[in-house]
Amino acid sequence: MLPLPLLAAVKVPALFSDHMVLQAGKPVAVWGTAAAGEKVTVGFGAQEKSVTAGQDGAWSVKLDPLKASPEPQVLKINTLTIQDVLVGEVWLGSGQSNMAMQVKGAKDLEASKAAAKLPQIRVFTEGSAAAETAQSMGKGSWIVCSPETVERFSATAYFFGRSLHEELKVPAGLIVSAVGGTPIESWIDAAAQRAQPELKGFFEAMAAANAKFDEAKVKAAYEAQVEKWKEAVKVAKAAKRPLPQKPRDPIETHKRKGNVGGLFNGKIAPLIPYTLRGAIWYQGEANSADDKALYYQEQLTLLAKEWRQRWGDEFPFAWVQLPNFTRPGTGWPLVRDEMRQALATIPNSGMAITLDVGELKDIHPTNKQEVGRRLALWALGKVYDKPVAATSGPLVKKVTREGASLVVQFDHAAGLKANAALNEFEVAGADHVFKTAEARLEGETVVLTGEGTASAMKVRYAWKDATSAALVNGAGIPASTFQMPVGAK
Repeated sequence: MLPLPLLAAVKVPALFSDHMVLQAGKPVAVWGTAAAGEKVTVGFGAQEKSVTAGQDGAWSVKLDPLKASPEPQVLKINTLTIQDVLVGEVWLGSGQSNMAMQVKGAKDLEASKAAAKLPQIRVFTEGSAAAETAQSMGKGSWIVCSPETVERFSATAYFFGRSLHEELKVPAGLIVSAVGGTPIESWIDAAAQRAQPELKGFFEAMAAANAKFDEAKVKAAYEAQVEKWKEAVKVAKAAKRPLPQKPRDPIETHKRKGNVGGLFNGKIAPLIPYTLRGAIWYQGEANSADDKALYYQEQLTLLAKEWRQRWGDEFPFAWVQLPNFTRPGTGWPLVRDEMRQALATIPNSGMAITLDVGELKDIHPTNKQEVGRRLALWALGKVYDKPVAATSGPLVKKVTREGASLVVQFDHAAGLKANAALNEFEVAGADHVFKTAEARLEGETVVLTGEGTASAMKVRYAWKDATSAALVNGAGIPASTFQMPVGAK
């Protein structure tokens, strides 16, 4: 028979560990498991909260709102003691490879390391895998920022958090849960997605694609590739050349991309309901195929809604718009525009426009400093009510007709200017064929003239994978890709 103290041991999610950061200014959730009926007492500073574990062993309390503090404190949960706890601003960063990409992959690594003596910034990277059912404990630990540790942090999340820390002068806690190559449908509860009538076509297309996937044939081809790779490795070793990269397993990739809700279960559910200020999202590349892109607004809106409902908190939510990249087809600009339109369907949201910081030949641009800075501009201006140069690049407001011309009006257009020729405005009439329009600046608007403008029904801008991003506001942030009917707001 096990001793009673072992039977009654309190367990908490991995998030509750040394060096953690608790959110300031909001009730702070603390939860875990214990023996059924066991009394659990949570102590922090002058506060002490007690609760009795339910028959399933689950318990939870909420600490009263805390003041931001850089002073290390202790969180006590019965006999469990968690050391070096700070109180500040906590943000969740999620998405695919561009959120997962570490500081060591970003530009100016040595400068970033030299400037990383910032012990009030802590990062927790969720290390669990996808799961069939919602998990509760998760994996990972809080790492204190230093020149020795910073290169392992998510670059986007770190540069975002660093900007907040520098401006707000409070500790910053960054929770990162991201996996490369994953589509948005992996990050949303499966039942919630399948209940959406607007996503019926998406799932029908997915089922049709899965039906065509010949696993035996794909496996045989992959095994043949692996054999060739093994021979190439032998040759490279003998010649003392760099070893070739092993081919990716297409079956595993197929399962990962088709695993609806799996990453929500494995990598988001264990974080709920850890108290956050907000969340940032960097994804969309895996949903840019032409047949998937048109669902992205609906999916992104559902993700924000679902996460907020699960947390019981309408926290701020922002995302990174896809940058320049060479990707054939219309899916890339379409996802950009779906992201823009989601600003209207997701309350308390923002978007970092990054058309100008992409790399045409690399889907993982290295200038994550600017990506993080633009996310932080939005957060500082909209969430923290701080004076900033701009919280967004120009966003189309409406297109109106004035005689034979069209006038395009924008929000966030103070200081509107062109860094290059404005040759990426196009118009289309009833035939839906787009033609380049002549564009000129008039104050904070763009006036379109030329062939087809008088009868145009739609206007679009920067509707390509690689755009010049010529139109910018006074803060130097580019205007978003858009497509809009004439006369519509």
